[in-house]
Amino acid sequence: MLQNARHILKKYYGYENFRKGQEHIIDSILNKKDTFAIMPTGAGKSICFQIPALLLEGLTLVISPLISLMKDQVDSLESVGIKGTYINSSLDNGEVQDRINKAKEGEYKLLYVAPERLQSWDFCQLLKSIKISLVAVDEAHCVSQWGHDFRPSYRSITELIKELPNRPIVAAFTATATEQVKDDVVKLLKLKDENTYITGFNRENLSFSVMRGANKKDFIMNYVEDNKDEVGIIYGATRKEVESLYENLKSKGYAVGKYHGGLSPAERKESQEAFLYDDIKIIVATNAFGMGIDKSNVRYVIHHNIPKNMEAYYQEAGRAGRDGEPSECILLFAAQDILLQKFLMEQSNISLDREKNEYRKLQEMVDYCHTTKCLRKYILEYFGEEDVEDKCDNCSTCNDDSELTDVTIEAQKIFSCIYRMKERFGTSLVAQVLKGSKNKRVLQFGLDRLSTYGIMKEYKEKELKDMMNIFIAEGYLGLTEGQYPIVKLQQKAVPVLKSKEKVFQKIQKKKEKVFVDNTLFEILRGIRKDISTKEKIPPYVIFSDSTLREMGKVLPLDEESMLTIKGVGEGKLKKYGQDFLSAIRTYVQENDITSEVVKVEKEEKIPSHVITLNMYKEGKSLKEISEERDMKILTINNHIIRCASEGLEIDLDDFIPSSYEDIILEKINEIGAEKLKPIKEVLPQDVSYLAIKAVLCKHNMIE
Repeated sequence: MLQNARHILKKYYGYENFRKGQEHIIDSILNKKDTFAIMPTGAGKSICFQIPALLLEGLTLVISPLISLMKDQVDSLESVGIKGTYINSSLDNGEVQDRINKAKEGEYKLLYVAPERLQSWDFCQLLKSIKISLVAVDEAHCVSQWGHDFRPSYRSITELIKELPNRPIVAAFTATATEQVKDDVVKLLKLKDENTYITGFNRENLSFSVMRGANKKDFIMNYVEDNKDEVGIIYGATRKEVESLYENLKSKGYAVGKYHGGLSPAERKESQEAFLYDDIKIIVATNAFGMGIDKSNVRYVIHHNIPKNMEAYYQEAGRAGRDGEPSECILLFAAQDILLQKFLMEQSNISLDREKNEYRKLQEMVDYCHTTKCLRKYILEYFGEEDVEDKCDNCSTCNDDSELTDVTIEAQKIFSCIYRMKERFGTSLVAQVLKGSKNKRVLQFGLDRLSTYGIMKEYKEKELKDMMNIFIAEGYLGLTEGQYPIVKLQQKAVPVLKSKEKVFQKIQKKKEKVFVDNTLFEILRGIRKDISTKEKIPPYVIFSDSTLREMGKVLPLDEESMLTIKGVGEGKLKKYGQDFLSAIRTYVQENDITSEVVKVEKEEKIPSHVITLNMYKEGKSLKEISEERDMKILTINNHIIRCASEGLEIDLDDFIPSSYEDIILEKINEIGAEKLKPIKEVLPQDVSYLAIKAVLCKHNMIE
C-alpha cells in the first residue's frame, strides 16, 4: 500500500519523498487504524488524509471549520487532478442534493463539510446513504474546551460516526495541542486503539522575535517599508487597533486590507480573497482571521499585542512560511497588553475553572515575552518536546547582537519625576512634565513647580513615553488596571534611584539588506498571477513560492527536467508547465546563460543521515561531524539512531556506557518508553539522551 501511496505522491503532488511523519500516518490509516496526528502548520497534514482517500474504497468525509476556504481546498485538489467537493452554507438545497447524489455514485473521493452541518438531522440522514470509509477531522483541538479555539459543534462528530451503518476509520489532525487537549481529543472523538503521531512542533524556517517596549506604530511602519515586496499578516487584539493600523498603512500607499468581526460578511470575504489572490500584500486582522489559511508565501507575521495563550500565538505565527522558505514571526510586547487580555477574558462567558486555566496560560505567554532563554526552546518545551537544544540560532534571544547603552541617568530622572508626581498619573503626563510642557493639565495640577519639570526637554514626548514603556516591560515601572492606567514605581527601581544599580538598554544595530537578484522569480510570479486571475484560483494553488524559486535555481528547459522540481506533478505540468517553461527558456536565451549552467544532474542523492554515518565510519567524532556539517549535535545524534533503526551497519554499543546499559533498561521497563525525559531524570547525570535512544533501538523498543 505504501508503494502506491508514494506513486500518488509523485504523480499528483510532484514530490519524491514524504515529509517527516507523513509515511507513518498514512500507513496507519491505510491499515484501517484510528489515527491522531499532531503536526506543525505547513508540515503537510492534508496529504495525510488525501492520499488514503484515493486508495480506500468509498468516500472520505473531511470535517473542517473553514467554510470560507473550502472552495480553495477543492480547487487545490482539482488542480492536481483529484475529484473533491464541499457542502456549506453558500449552496442551496438543490446543489446540496446534487453533490450528495454524485458522492453516492462515486464521482468524488473527498467531501468537505463544516462541523455545524452535522447538527442537521436531515443532512446526517443523507450521509448515511453514502459509503464513508474515512472521517478526517481537521483542527481537532476545537473539540476540547481546554483548547484555544473550542467549538461545541465538534461534539456532533462522534454522534454522526455512531449513526453510520459501518464505522469508518477516524483520523484527527491538529497543529497545536497540550497534553490535556490531546487526552480530550482521544476521549471525545472515541478514537479506538488510536495511533498518535507527534512529528514535532519545530518550524526551523521560522525566526521568532520579541520586541519589548518598542514604539509599535513606528516599528511596523519601518518594518513594512523594509519588506515592502513581501506578504505579511499583522494581528491586532481589537477592532479599533486593526482599523487604526489599517488606516496608517493605507495612508502611506501600501496595498493593505483589514479583517475583523465588525465588518460585514461581504467585506470580510473581499479582504480575504484579495489577500489570497495576491491583490494586496498585507492584511491587518483580529484573531477572527486565518484559521487554516493555506496561503504559502506569507513571509512575516507581526503580533501588535500579546495573544491570550501560546497555542493561539503559535498557530497564528505559524501562518508564516508554510512553503518552508525563511520567514519572520515578531511579537510586540507592552505591559498594557496584559490588562487588555484580562479585560477581554472578563467579557467572555466561561466557567470559573476555564477562566483560571486561561489566566494561567496568559501568564505563560507573558513569561515567553520576558524569558532570557532561546524562544524556540521555550515554545517547544511548552508543547511537551524534550531534549531541545539550548540555542537555535534563529530567534531574537540567540541572535541578540544589540549593543548595551548605559541609560542610568535617564532612568533616574524618569523615576524621580514619577515619585515627585506621587505616582498618580499616566505616562503621557509624566512625559509632558519631563519635557517641560505648558499643557493645561500640567499647570492645573501645579506640576510645573516640581524640580523634575523640564529636566529632559531635549527629548520628544514620544521618545520619553517609549523609554517608559521599555522600563515597564523590564519591570522597573508598573501600570495599574483600568481605562486610564497610572504608572507606578516598582521595587526594582529603588536601587537605581539610590545609585546602587545601573540600568542598561539594548540598542539594535541596523541590519544591512542583502541584495538578491529576483528577476526571474518576479517573472514567474507574474505568470502565476495571470493564470490565477484567468482561472479564479489563488496563486499558491498553482505553484508555491518555493517551487518558483527552485525553478529559478535549476532552470528546467524541458518537461522531463520540470518534473524534477518539487511541487510539479503530472497534472500541474500538463495544465501550467508550458507557460513557465517558455518564460525560463526566454530568460536563459536573453541572459546568455550557457547550457552547462542549466544542466540538471540526474544523480541519486545520498540521504543526510547516511552521510553522517559515512563520516563516523571515517573515524570522526559526532562533535566533529556536527561542526563540519554545520548541524546541531542533536540532529547528528538522531542520524545515528535512524541509521541503526534502518538496519545500517553501526555498533550502538559505541554510544552506551557499558556499566549503565542494565540500569537504563531497568528504568525503561519501570517507567515505559513513551517519553525520554522521565527516564533521563532517574538516571545518573552522565547518561545522555543518545545513550537512552541507543538502548531503546538496540532492544527494538523504538521505531
